[in-house]
Parts: sequence; C-alpha cells; structure tokens
Amino acid sequence: MNRARKIENMMAKLMISCVLLVSVLAWGQHKTSSAPAPKAAPRSAPASHPAPSHSAATQRSTPSHTTAGGARGTTAGGARGTTAGGARGTTAGGARGTTAGGARGTTAGGARGTTAGGARGTTAGGARGTTAGGARGAGGAHTTAGASRGSIRQPAGTRNVSLRGGGTANVRANGSVRSIDRNGMHIEHGVHGGGRVVGEHNGARVVNTGRHGGYVQRAYVTRGGHAYYSRTFYANGHYSVGVYRGYGWGGHMYYGYYPGYWYHPGFYGWGYQPWGVSLAWGVGAWGWGGAPWYGFYGGWWNPYPVYAAPYFWLTDYLIAAQLQAAYAARAEDNADAAAADAASSEGGDSAPAAAAAPVALSPEVKQAIAEEVKAQLAAQQAQAQAGAGSAPAASAAPAASTDTPPPALDPAQRTFVVDSDVSAVANGQECGLTGGDVVTRLTDTPDADNAVNVSVSATKKGDCPSGQTVSVKVDDLQEMYNHFQETLTSGMGEMAKKQGTNGMPKAPDTGTTASDVPPPPPDTTAAKTLQDQQAQADQTEAQVKQETASGGGQ
Repeated sequence: MNRARKIENMMAKLMISCVLLVSVLAWGQHKTSSAPAPKAAPRSAPASHPAPSHSAATQRSTPSHTTAGGARGTTAGGARGTTAGGARGTTAGGARGTTAGGARGTTAGGARGTTAGGARGTTAGGARGTTAGGARGAGGAHTTAGASRGSIRQPAGTRNVSLRGGGTANVRANGSVRSIDRNGMHIEHGVHGGGRVVGEHNGARVVNTGRHGGYVQRAYVTRGGHAYYSRTFYANGHYSVGVYRGYGWGGHMYYGYYPGYWYHPGFYGWGYQPWGVSLAWGVGAWGWGGAPWYGFYGGWWNPYPVYAAPYFWLTDYLIAAQLQAAYAARAEDNADAAAADAASSEGGDSAPAAAAAPVALSPEVKQAIAEEVKAQLAAQQAQAQAGAGSAPAASAAPAASTDTPPPALDPAQRTFVVDSDVSAVANGQECGLTGGDVVTRLTDTPDADNAVNVSVSATKKGDCPSGQTVSVKVDDLQEMYNHFQETLTSGMGEMAKKQGTNGMPKAPDTGTTASDVPPPPPDTTAAKTLQDQQAQADQTEAQVKQETASGGGQ
C-alpha cells in the first residue's frame, strides 16, 4: 500500500513538472513572436553606418576625374569613394565597391570601369574616369550627363546618306548639309553659317574657309629629326607664311606652330614675373573705346581693372584678339547665319542648344587662361635659350613620323581658347563654339574619329551651353593651341612696343633672334589653289543637295 502511494506521489510530481515546463516554453514562444523576424536590408536602402568624412565641398579649379560637387572619386554630396547616402566604397543600396545595380568599379547599369552605354573607362557624355554629372574642369566648369561617347558627335535629327558614286553626307533635319566626305575632300558647315573645306592637292594640304581665306601647307624641312611644314595663308588679297612641326600620333598627323623668331630669354622671364606695382591701363590705353566688337561682347568679358604682371596684360590682349576675329567672322557670315537660324526654327531638331545663364567669362576661367599664358611664356623662354641655331637647307626631306603626341594632347595642356567656329553636340543637340569661348580637355586618347571630350568652360549667348561635355576633334584643339601661340607671340610684340610707356614698367632686352627653322617665302600659287578647291567644293555640294533633295543616296 505504501509502495503504491509512493508511486502515485512520484507520478503527481512528474505531471506538475511537465505542466511547468510547457508553461515556460509557451511564454518564451509568445515573447519571441511579438516582433517580426529581422530581414536583410533591401538593395535600395542606404547602408546604416555613417560615411567617413573624406569628402570636400570645394574643389580646386582644375582637378580631373571628379564629379559635380564631390571630392575626388566621389559624387555629389558623398564621401570619398561614395555617393550621397552611401557608405565608403558604395552607393545607396549597393555593396561595397559598387553602385546601385552596377558591378564593381562601375556606375548604374555599367560594366567594370564603364557607365551605362559607355566604353571602358568612360562615362555617359563624360570624361575618362568620371561619372555622369561630370568632371570639374578649369574655371569650375562641370561636365554633364550627355550623349555617350560615339554618338556625341552626331546630333539628334540628322541622318547619314550614302551618295551615288561614293562618299557620304550628314544632313540635318531641315535638309541642310552638315558635312560631306567625297573624293578625299571634307566639307562642313557650322550652325552659325560658316564653312570649311579640307583636302589634298598635288601633295599639299589645302584648308579653305571661303570668304575668310585659308592656307596651303607643304612639306618644308627636317631639323633635329623632326619634320616641319610651311603654311601659306591667303586672305583679303594678302599672303603670310608660318612654320609648323609635324606630330605623328595614333596613325594621324597633327601640326604644331613653331615660331619664326625668338625674343631674348630675359623678355620671356619678365613676362611671367610680377611687376611689383599695379598697372591701371584702361580701355583708352588699349584703344578699344567705341569699337563695335567691344560693345558687342562687353557684357560677356571685361578687361582687368589693373595688371599686377605682364601675363595678365597678355591675357586680355589674347582674349580681345579672339573676340575681334569672332566679331569680324560673324559680320561676314551674317547672311548665312540668318538663313541657318531661319532653317533651324523650322527644323526644330537642328536648333542650337540654349546657352546656360548667366553668360559671362567667370574670374575662375579667366584665371585659367592667365595661368596658361604664364606657363607658355616659361616654355618659350626655355625654347629661346636652346632653339636658336643655323637655318636648315630648304631642300631637306621631312622626317618620318616619330609617333609623338601633339601639344594639344599634352597632359599639362588642358585649357583652350576657341579661335574659330567649331560645331559640336551637347545633349544630342547641335551647337556651336565661336572665337573667345573656352573649353577644358577631359580625355587624353582620341577616339575612332580623332576626337576627345572637352568640358565647355565659358561660352557666349547662342553657343554651346557652359558646363556641357562635347566631343571636339584633336585637329580643332591643335589649331586652338596654334592660334594661342601665334597670338601670344603677337602680344609679346605689342608689349615690347608699349613697355616703358603709360606707366608700364620697362622691360629688359626685347630684341629677337631668328629661330632654327625660319619660314620660307610665301607660296604665291596658294590663292589659285584655294580658289580651285572652293569651286570644286561648291560643285560637289550642289550635286549632294540635289541628290538628297530628290530622295537619292542610300
């Protein structure tokens, strides 16, 4: 009996223990299920940890490979290596080292080192190593997300036409011809009405700008293993001649200005050193008062109120010379421009892109030009010290290509002042650059069209919008560089005449020495050569217009 009671007591205790255990388990389950189970953070959410403070709100005036408003390697509002809201090395919702939807080292939708639709190392409408939104160029200009590299050169609404008998043409939406390539001759028409013809004639390179004249370039001499070429310019019944060094690069030849004489080295050194006084020169001393071009561009550019060094004086001289030339060219092309504007208003797609406001040459961009003037004076001083020598025989044959990049692709050469009308494309719209506009080169390697990307740093009303990224041929950049050099040499001559007057400090020896490659006499057949080429171009263009208007081509 006692044995049975003991067993019964043990069973009762066991039952009580089980009830208590079940109660504890039930309470724990209720506690756990009162909040939802944690989930993985979605890819669209930013990382929870704060971004490290490696960003900078303000950039230097000329860093490359950055994005708008961000520090180097960042995008707007983000820390170094990040985008807004993202942790270091990531973008919002992306894994470390990636951007939203992109692979490592890419931007949205792009492969490694690329952006959506872009080639390796490029971005949509941007420079190599930048992201959409662009690199900050000299003077604070920023690139913007425009057309991708490869399509940036052809505006929306234009079409390519294969011509009967060979050749191609690019035709605007309104039916006007943008460019023709036929029988070794290239014809192009800008948005402001100007035109240019480039071709070969009896071994000479012939560049025709119609009413603005042109030049005939021929092989000249070899000096120090470099090939030099002579250019005979003809305009308004007058000849002039210059020497240009050949640069073979990437299977293409470029030509860089080579001075026919040097100033003595001390004058160059004086040119890039501070005066120690502030020189008030004024419009009256410049002789610009009442000039139509000065009144026309007065709201866009104004000279420095005072000059602390010769290179600032030369900066205003150079800009003024470019604007005077641009004003003269625009006056000559006025009828063509009016016709082009009327056609653009009908065609719609071919209308130039509107200029960004405000339209003015900012102090930052002007400072970038001044720094370029200063650097070129130092370089010319070094050339003057080593470049003088005996003239080579005029019968020497040009050297073979040395595969040397032209000055326009020098990594240290980024700022360019436009010397003549250049057609470009911004955000799919055709636009023009005119004399005095400023661009900053972003990429160093020409594409299949021998073009590189530039940021538009400063433009006038009606030109390509400031801040846009456009594609410009290296030949055009090289000619901008050449004209910069030529105008700088001319400015040095003017400063040599004026030094010691109107308060300008006196300069050291301003004498000159003939360069080792002095220019030859002008080619007096150049006028006839240019005339013949223009006649051939006019005939070709008339045939193309007739063919495309009648639905010809392919």
